[in-house]
Amino acid sequence: MLSKIEHIALAVSDLEAAIDHYTQIWGLSLEHRETVEDQGVEEAMFRLGDSYLQLLAPLSPESPVGRFIRRSGEGLHHIAYEVDDIEQALSDLKKSGVTLIDEQPRTGSRGTKIAFVHPKGNLGLLVELVQKS
Repeated sequence: MLSKIEHIALAVSDLEAAIDHYTQIWGLSLEHRETVEDQGVEEAMFRLGDSYLQLLAPLSPESPVGRFIRRSGEGLHHIAYEVDDIEQALSDLKKSGVTLIDEQPRTGSRGTKIAFVHPKGNLGLLVELVQKS
């Protein structure tokens, strides 16, 4: 079902400061930046080998990432796994009794299809499934 780690997402309060940190301290180059209104975030993506490091900043304190930062602070938000067939992956997870946030895929950044698996369904870790177009 899983083919690779697509990205690791970090929740940050100040996207500009976080971008500066990862470019200056770690020597990474910003590859993609996008506002995803329906998820209430602005994201910045840095390529790391075959994967990405994703920085997520909330568009408002009441967005899911805004609430996450208020509750848990900045840091690891989720891990995203690439799948070849997101509909099949969701169906298989549902049949296995895994708690899903999204039972149907939705549009993600970079033209991908995405769906989230609730932390209750994955040993406390929020998981995003990503299918590239």
